[in-house]
Amino acid sequence: MFNWLSLVTGLFYIVLGVVVILYKFFIIVLEPNVAYPLGALLILYGIFRITRAVIRLKNKE
Repeated sequence: MFNWLSLVTGLFYIVLGVVVILYKFFIIVLEPNVAYPLGALLILYGIFRITRAVIRLKNKE
């Protein structure tokens, strides 16, 4: 169950990162020099969570 939840959370972080980059908004309005790195960091963390969940699912089988 944890691995599937981690997959969904990873997708959520990727979508949130894209939203931050496109709309430059995360709780408050962000400057572009803050929005781009924050969005990239959120996307990278989402990718990390998804890959970790996939690896755990493959090892479980």
